[in-house]
Amino acid sequence: MNNTEIERGEESVSGGADDNINLTSHSRTHLLNTSRINRLPQFVAAFVATIGAFAMGTVMAWTAPASGELQSKFNFNISEISWIGSFVALGAAAVVLPVGYLTDKLGRKLTMLILVTPFLGGWAVILWAKTWEALCAGRFIVGMAGGAFTVTVPIYIGEIADNEIRATLGSFFQLMVVVGVLFVYIVGRECNLFWMSAICGLVPIVFGAAFVFMPETPAYYLGKGKEDAARKSLLWLRGTACDLEQDIAQMKQAEENSSRPRPPDSRSATKMSLFIALGLMTFQQLSGINAIIFYTTDIFHAAGSTIEPSICTIVVGTMQVGATLCSSLVINRLGCRVLLLTSGFVMATCTYTLGVFFHLQARYGVDYVRNFDWLPLASLCLYIIVFSIGFGPVPWMMMGVLFPPHIKGLASSITCLVNWMLVFVITKFFANLLVFAGTASTFWLFSLITAIGTVFVFFVVPETNGKSLEEIQMELSGSES
Repeated sequence: MNNTEIERGEESVSGGADDNINLTSHSRTHLLNTSRINRLPQFVAAFVATIGAFAMGTVMAWTAPASGELQSKFNFNISEISWIGSFVALGAAAVVLPVGYLTDKLGRKLTMLILVTPFLGGWAVILWAKTWEALCAGRFIVGMAGGAFTVTVPIYIGEIADNEIRATLGSFFQLMVVVGVLFVYIVGRECNLFWMSAICGLVPIVFGAAFVFMPETPAYYLGKGKEDAARKSLLWLRGTACDLEQDIAQMKQAEENSSRPRPPDSRSATKMSLFIALGLMTFQQLSGINAIIFYTTDIFHAAGSTIEPSICTIVVGTMQVGATLCSSLVINRLGCRVLLLTSGFVMATCTYTLGVFFHLQARYGVDYVRNFDWLPLASLCLYIIVFSIGFGPVPWMMMGVLFPPHIKGLASSITCLVNWMLVFVITKFFANLLVFAGTASTFWLFSLITAIGTVFVFFVVPETNGKSLEEIQMELSGSES
């Protein structure tokens, strides 16, 4: 909305007595103030913060291109390689609770800068590791650093963004994760294990060098009673045209409300926010995304494709980046609920279809499904696309805005702990599930869980787009705004 449109709107409202509509001077001021905010610094700060998410993406994807050399150079078997991959999730799970405390104690910015050191240390261990134990230790350390970013980045972005662009900026987290994944797939195809690891180790350095110039969040400063520092941070993020005093007053009021003894409706909002966040993260992982990625090469081959595995992973990574980018562009217009509901319904359909294909193939043979060999590939591609516009980015974005200030650090940590434990369980034991239940039944199980997750979103998850953090808390508590 530009200034001309606002002025026309004011004239229409002031002259439209027949419509009984009246804009208060406060509302007009708020509209004008909102339209003049310089949002470019918020985009810059969010982008730089999510370089940490990019670094996490490189950690998650490292095992895929590294597995061939790990087998040929170190003679590791599949079980040992799966443990090397799984130690990242264990490291992340180990750190998410203490890092929530650190974000509240030391600040969002300082905590994120401290994470550069273990990131570099972990990659150094991986670079010069000669044994399975050393590789696992290195992966555990980089998992700790990367997992910490899954707590700190959504909190940071949720607190620096104004209401109108918070959803867009929040979606940057998942976008940068999948960009990091694709980056490693490409680098791993061109470089050996040593140089791929060395390049990954440069990413935390880039993050630290850039993020040191970004501001701490105004909300953190206000929570520590540093009003002047909060004012400077807000000025950096929104420019001179914003009404600093009005924004500071609103933030102080929210902070005061969070520090008071909480009435029953506030406790209800706290429980509901945690229930929603945990539910979204649980359904995100139990939808089978990591299993789908794990099974990508087999699905390509089942469709009759002769593309080599490294190209398959690059194709999948490219689809993830493209779809997540689209989500970032449309989330403000469509809203979180629409993306989640659409994503869940289509994902459930795709995994059900994959189950049907592999059931028919196992029962009647390869020749029976030859006329449908396009089906698993189409289901795989569509699944990855819709996951990347909904259940991929939205739970991380909502984690940054659902929790009230007094529990944000702890609640975000608990949510990430559940997420990473599920990542570990699925990554480590997916192959066992295939042996125990069979391919078809495994995909049908994912379909059922995703369908339940879609129902959960429809009945439980509120729309947070365009709402202030205080308005979200009021809605969760069932209060009228």
